[in-house]
Amino acid sequence: MKKLIVLLITLLLLLPNIVFAAETDSANNNGDIQILLDGLPLKFDVPPIIKEGRTLVPFRVIAENLHINVHWDSATQTIIGKTETSSLQLQIAYQTAFVNGQAVLLDVPPEIRDGRTLIPLRFFSENLGCIVDWNQSEQTVIITSPPQKMPVSGFYALGGGSSSSWVNLFQKNFPETERGNTDLVRKIALGWYSLDESGTLLTESTTGWQRPSGWEKVLEAAAKYDVTTEMLIHMTDKNAALSRLIADPISTNRAVKEILAEASSYKGVNLDLEGLGWNEYGETLELTRTNFTHFVSTLYNELAKQGLTLTLTLHAPNSAYPGYDYLQLGQNCDEIIIMAYDYGIKPEPPELVLEAVEMAISFVPAEKLVLGISLPSETVTSLPTKIGIAKRYQLKGIALWRLGLVSKEMWQTLRQNIKIK
Repeated sequence: MKKLIVLLITLLLLLPNIVFAAETDSANNNGDIQILLDGLPLKFDVPPIIKEGRTLVPFRVIAENLHINVHWDSATQTIIGKTETSSLQLQIAYQTAFVNGQAVLLDVPPEIRDGRTLIPLRFFSENLGCIVDWNQSEQTVIITSPPQKMPVSGFYALGGGSSSSWVNLFQKNFPETERGNTDLVRKIALGWYSLDESGTLLTESTTGWQRPSGWEKVLEAAAKYDVTTEMLIHMTDKNAALSRLIADPISTNRAVKEILAEASSYKGVNLDLEGLGWNEYGETLELTRTNFTHFVSTLYNELAKQGLTLTLTLHAPNSAYPGYDYLQLGQNCDEIIIMAYDYGIKPEPPELVLEAVEMAISFVPAEKLVLGISLPSETVTSLPTKIGIAKRYQLKGIALWRLGLVSKEMWQTLRQNIKIK
């Protein structure tokens, strides 16, 4: 099988490369070439070039963004790239490369330009599992990174018919089940709870969050397919109710106590408490952030005593709700879902999602961060870019809002971009 793969790679490299064909040598006109990785532009200090109909790029930029281990042997001027499953070796000015130890003839050898090593893009990418295309009219190289192992969680909420979370996940009408999409979605946050400002835990709220009859069957079905469950508690700061709750020690203690009593039916708790910090500044904002952190810290410590986890679903750091101290909260939870959406434009602007992730990473380790993706805001075309952001920054995973809204085409896109563990 390995010999067959190497043979196919060799044939691919030797065939006329129509995708990157150019009428003239690029030495005359290379400055406008752009490279997109998962829909996101890559920045180069030395621009890509087209030479003899082949695109060459600075290898380290591509490697770093694909999380490939790259070694440069200056003595032999050799580039070595390795992943868990593949290895390649290219030498400056030599047309013979090695893929998994097998010699492959290149049309264009690697070269050094302005102190940077440039290598044939198609060879480097496709031999490491990427898909590469060329948009002639926009002078753009389009790279799709290989599928990556990544935990996927889903918000499970009430809905019927085509918006049923049950049907979307288990691919059967309630109460029947099959594995469905549980091989991909390995954790569900069950949106059945709320709080009032006195700290009382509610199983039915004015905002539509409620625990349905037959809820136990959802837990049974999840256990059948080894899907982790969290009790999701949702509350907003409408009329400052949430602000009053977290400011009152009696109310917060009641909330912690009632959450703990209910949480034993689940593997953990997901707090989705929204709206804090709106139009607040200075000492008022700081007090809100302190109060929320104290509530979270108290709950986190008590849950840990019972072997239960705490997930925080938070507004993005670049949202209109600054009442969340990411630095302190990151130290008092098991993971944070960044709600990098509701920016007012659909699909969600990649540059704002990127900004949100970069801001969050400046406070919280990437391995604790999960990128929230609002499916009503996305399309089949835009979804890979959001997944690509989680890949690029090596986030813990992605969270889908919500189950019941994932179309057949979106499921296919998810499977094309995420490797099932």
